[in-house]
Amino acid sequence: MVQRLSGCGKRNQRKFLWCRSAVLENKKRDYRRSISKGVEGDGFSNMLKKMQLVGVLAFATVDSEGAPQIRNISAIHYEENALYFYTARGKNFCRELLEDGRVQILCYTRYKEMIRLSGKAYAIAEDEQEKWKAIIFEEQPYLENVYPGDTKSIGIIFCIDQAEVEYFNLGVNPIFRDTYLLGDAKIREKGYIITDACIGCGTCEKNCPQRCIERGTPYVIRQNHCLHCGNCYEKCPVKAVVRK
Repeated sequence: MVQRLSGCGKRNQRKFLWCRSAVLENKKRDYRRSISKGVEGDGFSNMLKKMQLVGVLAFATVDSEGAPQIRNISAIHYEENALYFYTARGKNFCRELLEDGRVQILCYTRYKEMIRLSGKAYAIAEDEQEKWKAIIFEEQPYLENVYPGDTKSIGIIFCIDQAEVEYFNLGVNPIFRDTYLLGDAKIREKGYIITDACIGCGTCEKNCPQRCIERGTPYVIRQNHCLHCGNCYEKCPVKAVVRK
C-alpha cells in the first residue's frame, strides 16, 4: 500500500531529511579534520571525538541468563569526561543496564581504527533527567520522529564516567594500540612479556608479524605495536614468553 503525504507531511519530511543530511556532512568534515592529527598521542579526549564522529556505536550487555546482547545506539551526548545516552524503560537494554550496568561500546572507523570502551553505566538522578534528555534530543533531531511530543518521557538517561578505552589501529605500519582511562577505572593488563628466562635465540623476533620485538637481555616487546597474536608465545623454545 502506497501512503501519500500531505503538503504539511512533505514539508516535514524534507525538513527532517535536510537536518539529517546537514548533521552527516558536518560529522564527515569534522572526522576528516580529526583523523589528520596523527595516531600516537591521540589521548582520551580524541578517542571520544572519534566515537562521536562515527555516530552509531555498538553497545554490548549481558542478560539475566548470562548471554551477550548487542545493539546499535546513536542517542548519545559526549562530555569531556563522560558519555550520556538515552533508551526507553521498556527495552531489555534498559533492564540489563539497571540490573547489572556493565557495558562495552565498540566502534570501527573507515581508517581501520577500532575503539572499545569498557565501563559501567548508571541512571542519572531524577532531577537531572530532563536536562540531559533535552540536550540529546537537540543534538539528534531524528529522535523527535521516534519519540514525538511527550512520548520521550518513556526514556531514561544513563551515564558512563568511569571506563577503560582501548584504541587499536590496523591502518598503520606497524599497527598501533594504546589504552586510556576515564575516571577511576583501572587498566586490565593484556598481551605478552618476555621474562628473564630468555636465552636470546631470536626466535620470537623472527616470528613476530609486526617486527615489534627488540633484541636485548631479555628481548623486549614494544607493547604499543603488539598484535597480541601469541605467535612469540607459541614459538619460544624455552617458554620465556608469558601472558600478562
